[in-house]
Amino acid sequence: MTGPQRVNIGEQHPAAYKTLIALSSEVGKAAAAAGLDPLLVELLRIRTSQINGCAFCLRMHTRDALKKGENPDRIAVLPAWEETGYFSDTDRAALRLTEAITRVPDGHVSDEDFDAAAAVLTEDQVSAIAWLATVMNAFNRVAITSRYAVGS
Repeated sequence: MTGPQRVNIGEQHPAAYKTLIALSSEVGKAAAAAGLDPLLVELLRIRTSQINGCAFCLRMHTRDALKKGENPDRIAVLPAWEETGYFSDTDRAALRLTEAITRVPDGHVSDEDFDAAAAVLTEDQVSAIAWLATVMNAFNRVAITSRYAVGS
C-alpha cells in the first residue's frame, strides 16, 4: 500500500497494546482449557483475517498454523470450507460462529448460527471461540489501521 505514513497505534499507546496481547494470551488459555485443537484456533484466526483483509495477520497465522502441522490444503480451501470434506463438525461449527461474529455488521450473530454452534460445541468452547474472534478482530483492526507492512 502506498500513501502517507500511518501512526502505529500499538506503539503510540503501548499499554493498550500490551493489554490486548495479555487478553489474547488469556483467550488462548481458555481455548486450550475448553479442548479446542490448536490447529483449529489458528484456522479461526486465519479465517477472521481473511474476512477482514488483514495481510499482516494472515501471513503470521498461516505461518503459525504450518509450523504447528496444519495441512496446507485446509488453509488453501478455508474461504470455501463449507464446500469441502476437510473439516470436522467441530471445525464447521467453530468456523460458522467465527464468521458470524466477524460479520456482525451484516446482521449480527443470528440465532441460527449460534444454535448451530451450540448443538456441536460445549458452552466453554462457544465462549472461547467468541473471545478468539473478538480478539482477532481487534488485532486485525490494529494492523490495518496502522498499515503494518507486509512484503516489499
